[in-house]
Amino acid sequence: MTTNWTVALRDYEHTRPLKEGAVTAEGVNLDFVEVEPIHRAFAPMVREGRYDVCELAIATLFQAIEADVPVVALPVVLHGNFHHRSISVWDGDGRVSPRDLAGRKVGVRAHSQTTGLWVRGMLADTYGLRSQDVTWVTTEGPHVAGAHEPGNVERTDRKLVELLTDGDVAAVVMGARSADHVPGLKPLLPDWKTRQDQYQQDHGWVPINHLAVIRRELAEANPDGVRAVYRAFQQSIDAARPEVPTGSTREKVIQYGVTDTLLSTLDTALRYAREQEVIRTDLSAEKIFADFEKYVGEP
Repeated sequence: MTTNWTVALRDYEHTRPLKEGAVTAEGVNLDFVEVEPIHRAFAPMVREGRYDVCELAIATLFQAIEADVPVVALPVVLHGNFHHRSISVWDGDGRVSPRDLAGRKVGVRAHSQTTGLWVRGMLADTYGLRSQDVTWVTTEGPHVAGAHEPGNVERTDRKLVELLTDGDVAAVVMGARSADHVPGLKPLLPDWKTRQDQYQQDHGWVPINHLAVIRRELAEANPDGVRAVYRAFQQSIDAARPEVPTGSTREKVIQYGVTDTLLSTLDTALRYAREQEVIRTDLSAEKIFADFEKYVGEP
């Protein structure tokens, strides 16, 4: 008997074989729901379980696990990138250094946004700028209902770039692709490329932004179906790998399986989350996949 599950995934090279039907999950019919941008699927997933399978940002996942939201994380990395270019200043402001941000305001979509998590962690580790040294001006709250926000977070109903051009914030956090579409923005770190290369050399991995998750009741009731979906993710990722590796960031970050690399990456993200008060409990990378190991295991 075939089971029908709704799925919210962004369209990537490595999800396209799955979304277009070149790869299938045995015994499970996957009904793909288009959500653009994909972060609009995160709150409905963790607040009401709207989808059976969903792409989810890791900072939201950390808060969901802390709040015992009934989702199971699959060891499937769907998106990741370096974030040394993900914080921008206004071109006419002169040279602003990371240490100049202490005591000032910085705009970010949400304090629990994963890009912001990595940016703040990088600024703390490399430049000694603690998250608590900055006031974070946000346009959204956490995806997880009732999730904690520290006292140095403010909300605004204005656009972040407008705040920057008016001088109300000293910098804004946004993905490089978004920043490229805003004339007048320039990277806070002029040597961002060198810095990200050094970061990878030091750590051995690329920061992860999104994993796949599934509703816990499906893992409890139909672990074979979840295994089939997990295998389909594996096959879709493998089908998108080039015959000759190009060394792209996507090739480096997209992965599956509970590996030492994945656990090390998440351990660093969890340290950042605790330091920044995104979470308040001592969550471990192993615990993130405890339900996966319990109900599903590696097929």
